Amino acid sequence: MKLFIRNMACDCCKVLVKDELEKLGIKTGQVELGEVEVDVKENIPDKKQQQFSEAIKKAGLEVIETREGILLEKIKRQIHEYVYNSKEKSHLNFSAYLSKQLNYDYAYLSNFFSEIQASTIEKYLIALKIDRVKELIVLKELTLTEIAYKLHYSSLAHLSNQFKKVTGLSPSHFKKLKERRIAFSKQSH
Repeated sequence: MKLFIRNMACDCCKVLVKDELEKLGIKTGQVELGEVEVDVKENIPDKKQQQFSEAIKKAGLEVIETREGILLEKIKRQIHEYVYNSKEKSHLNFSAYLSKQLNYDYAYLSNFFSEIQASTIEKYLIALKIDRVKELIVLKELTLTEIAYKLHYSSLAHLSNQFKKVTGLSPSHFKKLKERRIAFSKQSH
């Protein structure tokens, strides 16, 4: 049986979900962002479901029970995977990638997402990519060109234009501001 969980965004969420289920005596199988395989032959008793829901709600997570909610989380999880875990530049454009991963026509996914979220898949993808760019700039492990390649931008100029459109700053200006803040906070202590 699978449980679908809203707002799982990192490995810490996976650990939390697994721990909370095991506290209730429910063995888990594979735990992924947005879903967890539970090792039960029948449905989880209502009391345990309620306890689990309350425990994960404290961390901002929520069990999803509707088909629409499950599909929405699957879309978000695939976007997250594309931005955070894609190792190499895909030969597929993003819409083809998402359609292939979820086995739905992209137009359907796009319309569905827009109806439920009151935003577009593209805006969600861009926001996630810009957040990732900021993280990678702060980590200082990659050059801006390497970041552009890693996040599937066609060029550094494309990344820079999109970054500036969203944040109002160029990536290099953002990097300088972060370095100044770090230097200032070190001087203050």
